[in-house]
Amino acid sequence: MRSLKIIFFLAFLFLGVNASFSQTSWPKAQTIRFIVPFTAGSGTDVVARLLANKLAENLETSIFVENKPGAGGTIGAAIVAKAEPNGYTFLITSSGHTVNPSLYTNLPYDTLRDFSGVTSLVELPNVMVTSPDSGYQSVKDLVTKVQATPGLKNYASAGNGSATHMNAEKFKMAAKLNANHIPYKGTPDAITDTMAGRVDWFFSPIVSALPLIKEGKLQALAVGTDKRSPVLPAVPTTAEAGVPNSSYVFWVGLFAPSKTPRKIIDHMNQSIVAVMKDPQILSQLNKLGADAMIMSPTKFDQMVKTEMDSNAVLVKESKMVVN
Repeated sequence: MRSLKIIFFLAFLFLGVNASFSQTSWPKAQTIRFIVPFTAGSGTDVVARLLANKLAENLETSIFVENKPGAGGTIGAAIVAKAEPNGYTFLITSSGHTVNPSLYTNLPYDTLRDFSGVTSLVELPNVMVTSPDSGYQSVKDLVTKVQATPGLKNYASAGNGSATHMNAEKFKMAAKLNANHIPYKGTPDAITDTMAGRVDWFFSPIVSALPLIKEGKLQALAVGTDKRSPVLPAVPTTAEAGVPNSSYVFWVGLFAPSKTPRKIIDHMNQSIVAVMKDPQILSQLNKLGADAMIMSPTKFDQMVKTEMDSNAVLVKESKMVVN
């Protein structure tokens, strides 16, 4: 009888422990926040919302995308850096994240120490757009006219240190242009002023500019990557258009606060890998001109460190400053 009681007691403990683990295991049907440090409608925001819908199904919970724009993405990044590392707050940001340490002297966080990479998500080409009324017939035509009027032309970005800013600076340096940088709060505002002709050009995420290009409200001169985009096959790369060494990789990635448990980071990574294999997601990304770009957390952290080092050189050589 005593032995039977011990068996029942041990069984109770086993079931209780497992029930407790099940109830406390992440994500517990709690809402997950994706902080996007750019405005709604930006390339990063579009990717975040596309991913959130399918990922919420996979994790059997809800995901809320929250825009916290400003200061080249550093305001939203700071929120995540200081968030509780419990798996319920993540940062979805762009490759500009690796530029900001070289551009801003007093960041309220350490880019390497305060974040853990989960994975890169997509490679998102930029497209160089101008107003159809601008008179620019091609990249060569624009370069010629800007070189003839040093210091009088201007170009937009979605904010200091953003991927759109980096693409523009790399192009400007490669083409040997003297033009003025006009940072906006986000991509939608930059596009609006480009269409109106208030700025001469803008390297916009394709996902944001594509509908307006198709409607004839924006003119596409070139894509900023080293290969043409399948959604704009007739548009050359900036290198093909006569400006070598001007390509730029604009990626979007997912980060967690640095002390987030590794099990949660790995779980999120594996869930994203599964979502990115979904034919519907791949089809939607293809329509946006984006390519899936998935890697392990360790490899992503290594890529961030490598890009921070190379971007530090670019910021110094191009004499980039916060406007």
